[in-house]
Amino acid sequence: QVTLVESGGGLVQPGGSLRLSCTASCLLSTDAAGWYRQAPGKERELVARITTGGNIDYTDSVKGRFTISRDNAKNTVDLQMNSLKPEDTAVYYCNVIRKFKTYWGQGTQVTVSP
Repeated sequence: QVTLVESGGGLVQPGGSLRLSCTASCLLSTDAAGWYRQAPGKERELVARITTGGNIDYTDSVKGRFTISRDNAKNTVDLQMNSLKPEDTAVYYCNVIRKFKTYWGQGTQVTVSP
């Protein structure tokens, strides 16, 4: 069982930055980890992930603006978001996959608005 708690969401103006942090009860080097988001009326979508092999993937709309990182010693997975746009507004969820089981955090709201 893995418990995930997200933090760092909030209201920011377009062009601004936020850093989301996900703290896991335990994060193993063999876990895949990532961030997803869900905007109102839309399906949940992948934002960024670090695979079990250490590869990093980003959805096209955030490439060059968002950076995912992890610290297994601190049990954290962070998402640095720069040059935020109104279309980035969504609830952001942390995700960990361990031995084919998927775990989710409760989500943190990110609102990008003037």
